[in-house]
Amino acid sequence: MNMANPAIQQRLDRARWIGLAGWLVIILSAATASLPLLGPAESAAVIGGLLILAGFVEILAGSLRRQTRTLAMLAGMITIAAGLLFSTEPATKFMPTLIIIAGWLFLRSFVLAIAAFREFGSVRFWTGLSALADFILAMVVTVGISVSALVVSLFGPTPPLIAHFAWILAISFIAAGSMLLEVASCTRREDA
Repeated sequence: MNMANPAIQQRLDRARWIGLAGWLVIILSAATASLPLLGPAESAAVIGGLLILAGFVEILAGSLRRQTRTLAMLAGMITIAAGLLFSTEPATKFMPTLIIIAGWLFLRSFVLAIAAFREFGSVRFWTGLSALADFILAMVVTVGISVSALVVSLFGPTPPLIAHFAWILAISFIAAGSMLLEVASCTRREDA
């Protein structure tokens, strides 16, 4: 019986950290609301920083996973890479950043879809939902690139365009955070 108590405590600690990571990613989604208030240069720095921070949080949470540890950590690494690429792009070249974000969303959706097939129960559902959300957002960004090209070429990166982009980032973060909250819940029950 004494052997089970440390194992139970370890599982509860893992669940607590994964849940905290989920809430932190959801809080980061709220930070995207400030993007329309910033200029293009500041927005790029904030977006890059948010992506990097979210990626590190995902790597931490992924390292605590049992079933799909490597894939969960890979999704975090992809997010960090997108944040680094986004942060290094000049703010006046808004189009390459849209391509970076579309690529980030497509890659994340692919990795999360593979992870979903390797999961079980409700974690599979929430991981698949997160993959689907990122795929749909990637499609929205991809379709919007041609419209954005016209707007940016005529007017520069306008506040409405940045606001639209902020919503895409926020939705992706909310989907990822919700998935982590479900993983934490299942970890408490020893399902993940």
